[in-house]
Amino acid sequence: MKILVINCGSSSLKFQLINMDDESVICKGTIERIGLPIEGGEKNIIYKANGESLVYDKEIPSHIDAFNTVMELMTQSELKVLDSLDEIDAVGHRVVQGGEKYTKSVKFTEQVVEDVEKMIPLAPLHNPANLQGYKACLELLGPKVPQVAVFDTAFHSTMPPMAYMYALPYEYFEKYGIRRYGFHGTSHRFVSKKRIELLGNPEHSKIVTCHLGNGSSISAVVDGKCFDTTMGVTPLEGIMMGTRCGSIDPAIVPIIMKKEGLTPDQMDTVMNKKSGMLGLCGTSDNRTIESRAKEGDKRAKLIESMLCHQLTKYIGGYAAAMGGLDAIVFTGGIGENNPQYRDRVCDKLKFMGVEINYEINDKLKRGPEGEISTPNSKVKVYVICTNEELMIARDTKEIVEAL
Repeated sequence: MKILVINCGSSSLKFQLINMDDESVICKGTIERIGLPIEGGEKNIIYKANGESLVYDKEIPSHIDAFNTVMELMTQSELKVLDSLDEIDAVGHRVVQGGEKYTKSVKFTEQVVEDVEKMIPLAPLHNPANLQGYKACLELLGPKVPQVAVFDTAFHSTMPPMAYMYALPYEYFEKYGIRRYGFHGTSHRFVSKKRIELLGNPEHSKIVTCHLGNGSSISAVVDGKCFDTTMGVTPLEGIMMGTRCGSIDPAIVPIIMKKEGLTPDQMDTVMNKKSGMLGLCGTSDNRTIESRAKEGDKRAKLIESMLCHQLTKYIGGYAAAMGGLDAIVFTGGIGENNPQYRDRVCDKLKFMGVEINYEINDKLKRGPEGEISTPNSKVKVYVICTNEELMIARDTKEIVEAL
């Protein structure tokens, strides 16, 4: 079975074609700046197959055009992997917001489309793009090819009310669905499941998973189910991120709006796109921040200290809330590739019995994964490479085979 995995952003499309017989990636790629002009010779299309890459620039007016480009690359380019689109057995889509209704992945139907549209106010940038991906596939592949929605929020649907409710008037929860939903659920599910397998599939386990990248979130996972997570109604809440401020005093919002004369939409842009690492030192690239910090840049060093401080608080807090901790998992672009963050956070958690092998930890970056804790560590610490696309493909396969 060949499954096409799609992750649509407001102006981007990421894809992988996976052979589910051995879960190998046949090809993958990204298309950026959909609906936007290409400036300064920028390369907006990357396609990889057969151990080689194609990289070029092309204006892509819409997601339909993006899918046409994907199909051309897979069937007509010099790195083609399909003779016909008929070889695609199913399509799995990342859908960011499933609300309270969708607690697991489902086959796309007219009702699912209608429900995802109703949830657009809870994910105004993501859900419309996710639906565009579905509709583009429907137009190009036809209704006979099953399509599956895999929801970011589904893994977090097991949180108890004490974790997902906000202390706001209860009517806002009833009328508008204002509650914590959490995101990166597919990643947290993948790495926590893998960690439980590495523990020998115990009946009971308490794990903190740290998905750290341009967007970051931390989850407390009890017996394989989400108990709490840092992101909220939107992906803005939680720890500092690449361009998002993370949790702040809510009173800051009206103060800045009044002083700067900002509209609600402009303030939302400040918090989501102009804050975080970018707002503090002018870049959201962690590699650049790491390099600047080594050169003595005070703001870059401040970012590193803030991030480690926040990570330590959440991991320690979740350990207390769960009544114990068996393992910590680091994943995502930063979590997998930055040993010094792992060093600093684990050093602060020594009081809990966390002990890591610094030499092994330093070697685990840009590819390798494994345990970085010592045999004597009371809490096991792992670096696990996330694979959201494979998780989406597995869900899609399971649902399609059950039809």
